[in-house]
Amino acid sequence: MSITATRSRTRVLALLALCAAMFVAAGAALVFGSVPVPIVALVHAAAHPYATGLTATIFWQLRLPRVCIAACVGAGLGVAGVMLQALFRNPLVDPYVSGVSAGAALAAAIGISAGLSFALVPPVAFVGGLLCAAVVVALGGGGGPSGNLRLVLAGVAISALCAAAVTLVLLRLAPSSELSVLSWLAGGIGGRGWPELRWSGIYLAVGFAGAATLVHALNAMRLGTTAAAGLGLDVDAARWRVLALTALITASCVAVSGVVGFVGMMVPHGARRLVSGDIAWLLPASALGGAAVVIAADALARTVAPPAEIPLGVLLALVGVPFFLMVARRPVDL
Repeated sequence: MSITATRSRTRVLALLALCAAMFVAAGAALVFGSVPVPIVALVHAAAHPYATGLTATIFWQLRLPRVCIAACVGAGLGVAGVMLQALFRNPLVDPYVSGVSAGAALAAAIGISAGLSFALVPPVAFVGGLLCAAVVVALGGGGGPSGNLRLVLAGVAISALCAAAVTLVLLRLAPSSELSVLSWLAGGIGGRGWPELRWSGIYLAVGFAGAATLVHALNAMRLGTTAAAGLGLDVDAARWRVLALTALITASCVAVSGVVGFVGMMVPHGARRLVSGDIAWLLPASALGGAAVVIAADALARTVAPPAEIPLGVLLALVGVPFFLMVARRPVDL
């Protein structure tokens, strides 16, 4: 068997393993929760979608949509992280660090406080995320290690500015609305259901379809702007397409889950070890890995201390911050 065939087989097996991990996490998330439900009862509820009763309500109206939303959020953040890291050739970049999440969160918070319907929150968040991405690129552009450092610093600065603006928005809200927005900003998908999943799923599908068309462009940009231009790529146009699609994907996730950080940085690193840095393989691997991570994290967040829930963003930050510091000390090749 040739080396190429062996490598392809290894990558396929890695994708199958990630897919299995996602389904195992989903199964555990459906079984465990603040209300213990026997597996047999859940299986019966799954096989009878029109059944009534407590178990059917828990399965169809609470846990199943929550698992699906967690999978969409994790897949979206994983794909967005791959695209941003390839664009900037920087392993420290993700939607959270780059300021895209913060811009989307600020725009979404303004939309929520203004009483917009959920269908309009993702496009509003998209505009905010794209504007922040453009500012970060303008402030942190440049090649080499200094360019990477400027990029991260610009993202941190813009995120801090957006956080301050969100505080101003909260100060103008009524106490009840303020509590709702604060719990959303902390990160979490509690209280979300099928309507939110439907709208976010539509926007994510558009973003994923666009990302699939940029595989060759992203692989070229991994080599640097000079090499990419030498291969015939219109670097400026490709850069803006990547930023626009990343902002759309991130906005779709932020609208339904709030600010969930570090998934877009951690997951691509793990996926890269399994399938290499080829974007054609890295995108699906990061989508599956991100879905598994967020499903498992959400299940843990709601089962550690029931009936209370640990905010999903807080839980992932406890893992993500040490990971960020480790990567900052020992950067990996893209």
